[in-house]
Amino acid sequence: MKNLKYIYISLGILAFTACNDPEDVDLEPEVMAEALVELNAGSADFSTYVSLGNSLTAGFTDNALFIAGQENSIPNLLSTKFALVGGGAFSQPLMSDNIGGLLAGGTQLEGFDPRLVFGGAGPVDLADVIGPVDPTTDIILNNPTGPFNNMGVPGAKSFHLLADGYGNAANLAAQRANPYYVRMTGTTPDAKVLELAMAQSPTFFSLWIGNNDVLGHALSGADGTNPMTDQPTFDFAINTLVTTLTSAGAKGVMANIPYVTTIPHFTTVPHDPIDPAENGFAAQVPTLNTVYGALNQVYTALGETNRIVVFSDSTNNAVVIKDEALIDISAQITGAFNANPGFPVFVTQLGLPEAAAPLVASLLGTAYGQSRAATENDLLVLPSSNVIGKVNEASFADFSAVNLPPAIAGQFSVEGVTLPLADKWVLTPEEQDEINAVTTQFNATIASAASAAGLAYVDANQLLQDLASGGVTDGDFTLTANLVTGGGFSLDGVHLTARGYALMANEFMKSIDATYETNFEASGSLFNIGNYPTNYSPALQ
Repeated sequence: MKNLKYIYISLGILAFTACNDPEDVDLEPEVMAEALVELNAGSADFSTYVSLGNSLTAGFTDNALFIAGQENSIPNLLSTKFALVGGGAFSQPLMSDNIGGLLAGGTQLEGFDPRLVFGGAGPVDLADVIGPVDPTTDIILNNPTGPFNNMGVPGAKSFHLLADGYGNAANLAAQRANPYYVRMTGTTPDAKVLELAMAQSPTFFSLWIGNNDVLGHALSGADGTNPMTDQPTFDFAINTLVTTLTSAGAKGVMANIPYVTTIPHFTTVPHDPIDPAENGFAAQVPTLNTVYGALNQVYTALGETNRIVVFSDSTNNAVVIKDEALIDISAQITGAFNANPGFPVFVTQLGLPEAAAPLVASLLGTAYGQSRAATENDLLVLPSSNVIGKVNEASFADFSAVNLPPAIAGQFSVEGVTLPLADKWVLTPEEQDEINAVTTQFNATIASAASAAGLAYVDANQLLQDLASGGVTDGDFTLTANLVTGGGFSLDGVHLTARGYALMANEFMKSIDATYETNFEASGSLFNIGNYPTNYSPALQ
């Protein structure tokens, strides 16, 4: 059991299709189709365009920010169209390379890693394909000089755009600053994002913010370490942003927040990824069912049959998870085992002395007090694919500390098999419902603010639901929400590909047409999304 390893999503999900080959990178300028009618700006003034938002505004893709991704960001794409009807120059805080990752005084910042690439079977670190990489973007040594028209800050929540010191490197240690925004503030490190945006006197703006107000909670499996923003704070932030941005007569466009349950970060890893034909798992099934058989008897006696776990040696197996919505019956499990005269015999079958029975009873109670088999209604976060079937070292150390032999300690520490997956790896149906309910409330705030200010409005939530429910066709291409093969989402399962960003930019222009009587669509000025890549080559540096 200790050597059990998880084979990365072997259900054909990551088989690569020809139209989305990893070398499918076309960075040549787009050739516009012949205009159907003359392009005009309608009632919009694009002379000074400023964009505010988070990673989706910055051009973040493949789990990193890098030059090519920034050049294909929604605001930068839009600026090229705005330039045709009076739009001015558009500046971005470009990274120093196409590697991604951030340094601070030459030291790699934890959690700010180089980009992902396609490794033949799924997303892998760039270094896994080309060898060691050295990011060159340093927030202390080589920040670019603003002002910047693209004020998208990866990781920003709604209220962060109003926060003093969010771009001050001195606040990094206290986690009150964002390294990406540190790169943008220059000689005014305490300036708010909104303040720097307004300093440019925008005549037109785009605002796509709020995703991280729910997404951070979801990415952590709703384990409480990154709570969702409360409604009053969110409402204040959105209304303040819109009121301020329109205070001098600027027009603009806003987009809402997608449901996290529609994006491949939460829909790619199946609930039953354990193939009995892999790594000798089938041979372990009898032992596993002996252990869980003892637990299942307790569950049945307590009327908790929904917690029963049975492994199969012929079909794929669901992972075992910890579900904090379940009543904790740890004490009942321990008590039932200690009261069962046959339990010491069971313990000897595990290769332990009878005297170890009370200890084993306590350990089993603690481990399985809130456990159950995952169902198709549970969503496993994408990084769970890297831990399922592997030995949890912390658990192994805990079991070893109470003198269990290494072999037994390892057997009881296999993630998702004998050790229930922790809350951070799974979104249960209850957690999904809570997140979607808050997203719906936040989207009502965004829609109301946009309507009250007469702004264009993009239903990004519906577009991404359409990607997940069958795909969206634009020209000769149909994008879906499938990881790698779908073409819409990048390798991190959260952010869009360049082609996905071009699709979204078209939605922005359609909304602007409807509100300000521009004619980007009627004039044939929308983007041909086929001119934009779905993946970047590992050779791109």
